[in-house]
Amino acid sequence: MNEQDLRRLLTVSVEDVLPSQPAAAGWERARRTRRTRRAVAVVAVAVALVGGGTVAALRPPADPAPVPPVGPTATPTADPTHAGPVQKPPAELTYPPDPLARLGAPATVPLSERPVQRALALFQPVDEENRADGPVRVLGNDGVVRSLDVVAVKPTRDASGNEAPALKPGVLSPDGRTAAFAQYGELVMVDLTTADVRRIPLYGYLELVVWANDRVLVGGDDRTYAVDRVTGESSTIDVLTWELIAPDPAAGAQAPLIDVYGERTSLKLQSRTARDGQLRSEQPVTTSALPSPYQINEFYGRGWLHGERLARAAWITNSEIDGAEAAAVLDARTGAVLHVLDLGRDRGKGCCEVLGWDNKGAVLLRLEPAALARWHPETGEITGIVRDLRGRIALAG
Repeated sequence: MNEQDLRRLLTVSVEDVLPSQPAAAGWERARRTRRTRRAVAVVAVAVALVGGGTVAALRPPADPAPVPPVGPTATPTADPTHAGPVQKPPAELTYPPDPLARLGAPATVPLSERPVQRALALFQPVDEENRADGPVRVLGNDGVVRSLDVVAVKPTRDASGNEAPALKPGVLSPDGRTAAFAQYGELVMVDLTTADVRRIPLYGYLELVVWANDRVLVGGDDRTYAVDRVTGESSTIDVLTWELIAPDPAAGAQAPLIDVYGERTSLKLQSRTARDGQLRSEQPVTTSALPSPYQINEFYGRGWLHGERLARAAWITNSEIDGAEAAAVLDARTGAVLHVLDLGRDRGKGCCEVLGWDNKGAVLLRLEPAALARWHPETGEITGIVRDLRGRIALAG
């Protein structure tokens, strides 16, 4: 038995012991569906790629930093701290004060009595079987936690009967004003600033929501709808919500849609037109910046764009095991993996979903035992936000 065989054997043993996460099971189910659809689309992809092209920049480059004055009175400026491409969390997290820390507080007022100006996050407690265990909570930018009393959302389900809580990463709009819940045969939209509810009739088993500027993309295994945020008009679009990366809200309505799919050396990053999802370009995801033997095995959970950076949870190969938990940051223009947060082997499979970015370029993610943590890929700094809290979280952009 060689070293690679031994690693795979250890991986199987660890997965038998560690608790499996429902989110990971959902992405595995979706991957089987994607493989079937991808085989049909191979010829079309090949034709579309004849012209080449690269992923368009998703946000204009920032202005160059001003040059400090030179002379005897000039104050020296320190270079920013840059961490290496592979980082690891500290053994103990610190928890500095943070507005999101109130996410675990109980609701004190119904949304219908006191709507928000802007929601920072939504939270729904779940039991040990990952079933909803209480109403959705709405954390406003005033620090008050409300209960979502104007609608009772049901668990999403697929054609095989698999269920999951309706509250998932991505349901809260980037501006924190609207929540959109995928339900069987409809999209339920709640205006959190007025407590008004709209129901958009659609068709089929719908599970996931992605906000794309002025539209809501909602879909399941076999179809995706694009719903106008204002009018409620809908049409189908040729993208898969399982792999679609949540767009940067600052990028504009015409910014391309990005998705990432595949495994190991077959990982691909695709750019698609914003309005109809037609393929523009495709390129491999590369890990040449990572030290050996690091590589990305597969991504899972929702991915998020912030300017030209893409963050998503992943399973990786590290120096100890094939199948470790991780989070990764990629260059969305080239597919290059820039940073990996190696979370090791002693965690539940699918434990550490990425939940978005903050406005300072830090990645927000689950990081057991923290329900929510903040990772700065450029410096390697990692701090906790919310301590152990069982439930589902959706953050505003």
